[in-house]
Amino acid sequence: MTDAAGDATVHLVARLVPRAGKADDLLQAVLAILPQVRSEPGCIAYLAHASRDEPGVIVMIETWADQAALDSHATAPAFTGLAARFADLLGAPPSLERLQHIG
Repeated sequence: MTDAAGDATVHLVARLVPRAGKADDLLQAVLAILPQVRSEPGCIAYLAHASRDEPGVIVMIETWADQAALDSHATAPAFTGLAARFADLLGAPPSLERLQHIG
């Protein structure tokens, strides 16, 4: 999808809510993949944030060159390795919201 200016960039917000007692494990797992993900083709930004309102919740703010780059990330070793641990680490499925920059 491109916006009115023809920009195919995909912005994504992912919210990761840890299972009880797993906040530190989730944090370490996310921090461990940052360098690898940031070197993936099409990755413009891959930023991890800790929620100030909900301790333990991690919010990822991502920017990808296009949908193909995001799709590639979803099958890359760093993410698939983390996703394989979601059942143990997360108390709920990740919340994902793809965004289009408008101004």
